[in-house]
Amino acid sequence: MLEELQRRNYSRTTIKAYLHTVEVFAKHFHRPPDQLGPEHIRSYQVYLLEERKLGVRTVALHTAALRFFFCKTLKRAYPIEEVPYPKAPRQLPIILSQEEAVRLIEGASNLFHRAMLMTLYSTGIRRAELCHLKVEDIDSERMLVHVRHGKGGRDRSVPLSPKLLETLREYWHWMKPKTYLFPGTVNGWRADKPITPKVLWLACRQAAQRAGIRKAVRPHLLRHSFATHMLEQGADLPTVQALLGHTDLKATSIYLHLSERHLKAAGTLLDEVELSSPDQVKRSRRLVRK
Repeated sequence: MLEELQRRNYSRTTIKAYLHTVEVFAKHFHRPPDQLGPEHIRSYQVYLLEERKLGVRTVALHTAALRFFFCKTLKRAYPIEEVPYPKAPRQLPIILSQEEAVRLIEGASNLFHRAMLMTLYSTGIRRAELCHLKVEDIDSERMLVHVRHGKGGRDRSVPLSPKLLETLREYWHWMKPKTYLFPGTVNGWRADKPITPKVLWLACRQAAQRAGIRKAVRPHLLRHSFATHMLEQGADLPTVQALLGHTDLKATSIYLHLSERHLKAAGTLLDEVELSSPDQVKRSRRLVRK
């Protein structure tokens, strides 16, 4: 399965997640995975949804990994009806206001966390992209941040804010990272390896608590907030699409539903019609039962 994933040039994050999913799936049934089939996948989906209470999108990712194993690795042509993806409800993402984003950054417990939160909010990059960001990706001459091997293996560049550059320079003089901009640890000591997503998740949660923000702040929430605030400040949809690294404009258009500027600009149907004043409308008496 690993070789099949590598041949198809899947990202490191996806490879790790897919292999782990199949491993846990096999352990759940105490049998080698190639001895299992569609009926096991369906019962496992129910287990994930009903007992483990995982989100629909998370279960869909588990399903994708299992379908890859059976259909691509074992060459079993299961139709989609045999192993369906759970239907995901369409919900608008929660975002932070600009004031809340500032409070979150100010609530960071140290310069390491502050630099990570500022980078997330200023660039809109994904969690995994930030974890693998390298020192050489910060281009201070062209004022760009280069995102290498993003989702789907695609590269892109996003603007580097002067305020972010100022913070990153102060952070670099203190931390002196070598390869990775935000290095992780080995046995409690700083090492030249990427941080784990858990470190970033904890930085968001701790800063939100210190800032008194009651929303469930996760790294992806800052990406949603970045996209919405960019639209509110006048950026067009294709530009935001390019900054986020979306291949489909449809994925970016969801942020139009969150942008106050676009919602207010749309107006309402009643704004275009003439109605009599409400003080001229007849009042009906309430019927009082005797």
